Amino acid sequence: MSTNSNLLGGNKLKNRVMLSDTNLLLIINIVVFLVMYVCAIVFLKSGFTKPQTFLNILNENASLLILSCGMTLVMLTGGIDISVGQVTCLVCMACAVFLNREGGTPYDLEISMLIAIGIGLAFGIIQGYLVAYLEFQPFIVTLIGMTLAKGLTTMISHDRVAVTQPRFEALCKLEINIPCGFTRTETGEIVPLYLGSANKLGEWVNAHVEIGVIIALAVLILLFVMLRWTKLGRSFYAVGGNNQSANMLGINVKLTKFLSHVLCGLCAGIGGYVFFLHSRSGSTLHAQGAEMNAIASAIIGGTMLSGGVGNIVGALFGVLSLSTIKSIVASLGLQDAWWTNITVAGMLCIFLILQSVILSRRNQSKK
Repeated sequence: MSTNSNLLGGNKLKNRVMLSDTNLLLIINIVVFLVMYVCAIVFLKSGFTKPQTFLNILNENASLLILSCGMTLVMLTGGIDISVGQVTCLVCMACAVFLNREGGTPYDLEISMLIAIGIGLAFGIIQGYLVAYLEFQPFIVTLIGMTLAKGLTTMISHDRVAVTQPRFEALCKLEINIPCGFTRTETGEIVPLYLGSANKLGEWVNAHVEIGVIIALAVLILLFVMLRWTKLGRSFYAVGGNNQSANMLGINVKLTKFLSHVLCGLCAGIGGYVFFLHSRSGSTLHAQGAEMNAIASAIIGGTMLSGGVGNIVGALFGVLSLSTIKSIVASLGLQDAWWTNITVAGMLCIFLILQSVILSRRNQSKK
């Protein structure tokens, strides 16, 4: 009885340490992002003072946010998935060819969404089974998945496929204005005020987000709730923290790892369709390097490569930080790709060093 009590007590202490580490990394990430963005406003000014500039970061990276959320789930369990970029590319190509085929039906748009989700789930289920139940290395399995997705994309079409389906185009053009208050007109009618800024002609232009941003934020909220308040979410942390301890607590480690890959695959399917909405085409060049950006965003967001520590909200600020630093580099006139790569690599090094410091603190707290 005393042994069980000590085990439970030790587990509770461990969970508190993990949560404090998670919050600490998240706070650091938020502070870094805010400092970068404020410095960009103060020193660069042009563009960064407009609300639409910030919203464009979300518009252009909505799919990356979804991929980063899925990557965070896998990394929490101590795994990794480098296939998500090519799965995104495959989703775009498959949906583009499907919507452009002759003899379509009135429900083609809805069917294309199911195709995207189906592709993501198929990769997630197969890779999750190989990793969790056959105990293959996640990197090797997802590397094979990445190669397979790339081959399937090329097999469907070598050329860029632009989509002209009317319902799809209407969905792509759907924009949501951001309300920021209300005002009363001269006739006494109350109308909403929208966030925005004046253009060069002095005309007010409402700031907007694309439908993909709404989808990405919905995915973020759902996964945040799952990790924070469900048994499965707590299992992800426990398995990533220590497999043996998770087993002793009655957690099905293999099932948890399997579900993390399934959810990551689902996020890849949804993220792929959001990318498709933004690009409005399929191409073998789509989402190049998206898997590396997703991993980088998760790390910058505070998710440890060793597993057990991370926060889904951190993925959002990881994407924002990564995109902001790229925008700053471009605004400084450093258009060459290597400057962006060097800057991103520098950020990753800083956050990996922070993670090692946090990890050493955790090890000391166990002694």
